[in-house]
Amino acid sequence: MRVIRYLDGTTSRVGVLRGGQGFPTTFGDALDLIRAGDGALRDAGRLTGHGPPASQVALLAPLHRPGKIFGSGINYASHKEENPAAVMPSEPGYFSKFPSSIIGPGEPIRLPFEDAHVDYEVELAVIIGKAASRVAAADALQHVFGYTVINDVSARAVQFKEPGAQWISHGKGFDTFCPMGPVIVTASEVPDPQRLRVRSYVNGELRQDASTEEMLFPVAMLIEYWSRHITLEPGDVLSTGTPAGCGTFRNPPLWLTPGDEVTVEVDAIGQLTNPVVASW
Repeated sequence: MRVIRYLDGTTSRVGVLRGGQGFPTTFGDALDLIRAGDGALRDAGRLTGHGPPASQVALLAPLHRPGKIFGSGINYASHKEENPAAVMPSEPGYFSKFPSSIIGPGEPIRLPFEDAHVDYEVELAVIIGKAASRVAAADALQHVFGYTVINDVSARAVQFKEPGAQWISHGKGFDTFCPMGPVIVTASEVPDPQRLRVRSYVNGELRQDASTEEMLFPVAMLIEYWSRHITLEPGDVLSTGTPAGCGTFRNPPLWLTPGDEVTVEVDAIGQLTNPVVASW
């Protein structure tokens, strides 16, 4: 099932896509649908009332204000190829992005200031469906509601300002720095999240292209590790890291500039495109 959040006049509404047609639900945010449990999802799957064709729907970010957004640090082996000095982690790390940074398809990424050195990162994102505390990897995927696409936009001038983790969330937490969408694909349609391809494009030029099979720590392991210490709640978002190809390690670096257009995509989910503008 493909869950969307869209504008119905001036009201946000959650619907499901089936055969290119939108079917509205009674929910205004997918977070409410997720928290309502499996019964609500089954009811949504039996909807018969027709909404607008998908091509005419103004899509919003599927989750408006999730409780927590975790980002994964270095999680693709290809980082070593583009940055031989990279220290590959022995266990998963994480940082936080802020719910206020979320935007949806077509909304502009706003560069916060000149020389912020803003970069793109395509990532598969996991939406938790059932609370997870000290979950074993073998059971972890049972706690997943579905998957979406995130662009983990990052201001490298802030993120790398000084050594220390305190700058990471700042550099990744600016308003508009978490494009999300275009849909949530429920877990039943993604039997193996380690068999997907992720790609990014800037102005139509392919910048990143890799398989999630290359993750150092697969989705199930991330859930197991993080849930040892922090309870993952319905609607929480886990972004799973990005492969090689970001602007940071190109020679010279290729930062986003006003007028650019960034597209990130994940197989089985779709494409998310956002223009880039200056906010100064």
